[in-house]
Amino acid sequence: MKIIQITDTHFSPNKPHFNGNWAPLLSWIEATGADLIIHTGDLTLDGADKDEDITFSMDLMRQVSIPMLIVPGNHDVGHLEGSDQPVNAERLARWRSLAGDDRWLEDAAGWRFIGLNSLLLGHEDDEEEAQFEWLAKALEDRAGRRVALFAHKPLFVDAPDEGDPGYWSVRPAQRRRLYDLIAAHDVALFASGHLHRAWQGRFDDTQLTWGPSAAFIIDKMEREMPGERLIGAVIHEFDRSVESQIVAVPGMTAHVLDDVVLEVYPQAVKPREAVE
Repeated sequence: MKIIQITDTHFSPNKPHFNGNWAPLLSWIEATGADLIIHTGDLTLDGADKDEDITFSMDLMRQVSIPMLIVPGNHDVGHLEGSDQPVNAERLARWRSLAGDDRWLEDAAGWRFIGLNSLLLGHEDDEEEAQFEWLAKALEDRAGRRVALFAHKPLFVDAPDEGDPGYWSVRPAQRRRLYDLIAAHDVALFASGHLHRAWQGRFDDTQLTWGPSAAFIIDKMEREMPGERLIGAVIHEFDRSVESQIVAVPGMTAHVLDDVVLEVYPQAVKPREAVE
């Protein structure tokens, strides 16, 4: 079975900076002969607050002839408490009504594919606990199938036992719970987006894949992190095991967020420290 993972497309009808990458990506997807497309979040530029960003982006996704499953990213449903757009009931309801479920499972070819809403992790509320209970049951009921997990945020950035990463990955307490579930249930792959970096590695018996953004790379706005800056997608081939290939898709433009951030995400610009 062949699955194409795309991520971090950041589409918007009002700020169309990255929309031009859709046509070459769509053409490439259709030529792959894939069985399923999985979008690992940040479908939209600002679906967390704008209905039109979600409806516009979902209309684009419906141009794909291959079945597609989507999990939300922080720009789709919000992020942690204290951020500019924390996850809340209104933002979750917007996504669920306009885009569909924020978690799902799909069985095919001897595998169980599970999509998580990683933006719930770290809130320590009823929504987070309900998802953990759902995930535990989905893993316990897999009936011998191998498992691949898909989420927006990676498990970690620099090291499996790192402390609280803030914006970029799962917090330590929730990460530990995921590690325990992964170890107990033959999870062969954890695939994510969010970092705008392309990277592959392992944690114990699980392959880790960070999908490259289909919109932009980040230059000097953010610290150096593992992986490569490129624009593209991932091809996952599932048989008894999984083989994953990160692909730089022809015809796509590697926009640099640093160049346009004041137009598209002005809230992401850190204020300059006062010069003494």
